[in-house]
Amino acid sequence: MPPLALYVHFPWCVRKCPYCDFNSHVPRDGGIPFAAWGEAVAADLEAALPQVVGREIHSVFIGGGTPSLLPPPVLEKLLDALRVRLPFEPGIEITLEVNPGTVETPRFRDYCVAGVTRLSLGVQSFNDGLLACIGRIHDGSEARRALETALTHFEQVNVDLMVGLPGQTPEQALDDLEIAIGSGVRHLSCYHLTVEPDTPFAFAPPDDLPIDDVVADMEEMIWARLAEAGFRHYEVSAFAHAGCECRHNLNYWHFGDYLGLGPGAHGKLTTSDGAVREMRHKHPARYLEGAARRDFIQERHVVGAQELPFEFMMNALRLSDGVPAALFTERTGLPLEVMAVPLEQARCAGLLDPAPDILRPTARGLQFLNELLQLFLPDR
Repeated sequence: MPPLALYVHFPWCVRKCPYCDFNSHVPRDGGIPFAAWGEAVAADLEAALPQVVGREIHSVFIGGGTPSLLPPPVLEKLLDALRVRLPFEPGIEITLEVNPGTVETPRFRDYCVAGVTRLSLGVQSFNDGLLACIGRIHDGSEARRALETALTHFEQVNVDLMVGLPGQTPEQALDDLEIAIGSGVRHLSCYHLTVEPDTPFAFAPPDDLPIDDVVADMEEMIWARLAEAGFRHYEVSAFAHAGCECRHNLNYWHFGDYLGLGPGAHGKLTTSDGAVREMRHKHPARYLEGAARRDFIQERHVVGAQELPFEFMMNALRLSDGVPAALFTERTGLPLEVMAVPLEQARCAGLLDPAPDILRPTARGLQFLNELLQLFLPDR
């Protein structure tokens, strides 16, 4: 069986950012039902145990929303409830997403005591003007203070930065990067701001979004500076010093299993039926109401054999190192020959490493990843 991870979704935010299409909600007058959410997540895992019985948990990732709104005692109680139901691997990685505008200094220490081992800080930028343009609730000084405090209490800290923000110049993008590098952080995620459907930015796009060529130049500049600073571009959007890669995300890219708990959480499990994808009830109220009936699943889909090559490659080809070719059969149960035609096409196009024992994108393949992945679509 592949390694098994837990993803836990906390769906509430102080304010919805205009670019965000995640399952996040601003709480109503009644506030956030922290205790009810924690109890429902524990019951969700209890109901799912027949699918994962006897397996150890490889990593836990608590995302959102804004999980750093969680009171540390609630988080500690939840982690204890998860650990009681499924054994955690020794030295497990437990990550918490943090919004710099929601955390005071003592809370970092308390999260560490509760069992969190890694923080992912949604900084996006250290520039006050750029942060205001994208609707973040923190400013640059809060971001710098949160990063400094996080590094005091945690050895593993990730910083999220965005490029292509409204009005952002290459110099501003580099300034953000230098602040992050200078802090001593050893993992960075660098994302291109995209305008997603059904978001405020989709209905009223900012007038001053940088053009694609300017953003591409920013990205190349960032990649070069990070390489110079000892960061390795190990995944499409992720850079890390050796040994500081995100183990939870690596499990995704290696087509490992993950059980999604919480409102709208997605999961992928290896079962007797094959690879199964699940989604929990998306709306928090629907999810919490269903907990009393042990009714958590909104969608369940058995991934067909014709879909597996694309599903596998969509993950594996995000990695600059790729994966051993043998992993495809190990994780899907299919022979590599089912992909013979698209593999040959990808290699002939210079998008995939020609070595037969590795599934690895070339530098061009990583740059034009969508073009590469389209070769593996089931209906192509």
